[in-house]
Amino acid sequence: MSEENLVEIPGTILKCLAVDDESLALDLVEDNISKVPFLQLVKRCRNAMEAVEYLENNPVDLLFLDIQMPGMTGLQFLESLTTKPMVIFVTAYQQYALDGFNLDVIDYVLKPINFERFLKASHKALDYHKSKLVLNKPAEAPKLEFIFIHADYSLMKIMLEDILYIEGLKDYIKIHLRTQKFPVVCRMTMKSIEEKLPSTDFIRVHKSFIVSLSKMESIRSQKIKIGENHIPISESYSEHFYQIIGYQKQ
Repeated sequence: MSEENLVEIPGTILKCLAVDDESLALDLVEDNISKVPFLQLVKRCRNAMEAVEYLENNPVDLLFLDIQMPGMTGLQFLESLTTKPMVIFVTAYQQYALDGFNLDVIDYVLKPINFERFLKASHKALDYHKSKLVLNKPAEAPKLEFIFIHADYSLMKIMLEDILYIEGLKDYIKIHLRTQKFPVVCRMTMKSIEEKLPSTDFIRVHKSFIVSLSKMESIRSQKIKIGENHIPISESYSEHFYQIIGYQKQ
């Protein structure tokens, strides 16, 4: 089988390595793999040492591994691996089943291979693979909903959804809110407030203005309309701003 001719199949695909010293056994494993949509054979090896060399530079998801092989047995090969893929033993020797399960193999398929049994073992590998993906998936950070700022000699809680835009005035900023007529004024730099705000929701459009992307109503003559206010877009922030909103400026 040529590795250059491999075609990626959409969905969850387990890349497989078949290891057996008998060509006929490898042919049967390859034929069974070809019948299972979520399996893809990337390499077949005639002995454990050939498999070791391949795995050094080519990680795989699943091994179909014979046990009784000359030179190094399947058990010795598996014990030698520092990083172990999932393993299904394919062997004619039932007495090794306990050794296999002690090495945390996925399943143990006896020769001659029955396809239904092979398919059942393959599904066990797929289920195990999916469960690992779920367990290893990093937890999403909770969405930031508010910030605290120093204003009027106290810490004030500002809900992000209430912010229309922020205006900078030297060492002070004005936070314009939809929930009140007058802005909240605090001693703070534009850089400091910008670092507090999620970049997915707010963008700086001018050295003196940060706007809420969701509150923008229209853009005309390099000015953003938010309610009755028109916020200027400066040339230095213009390119990044239009990239963020997905508009190709003419």
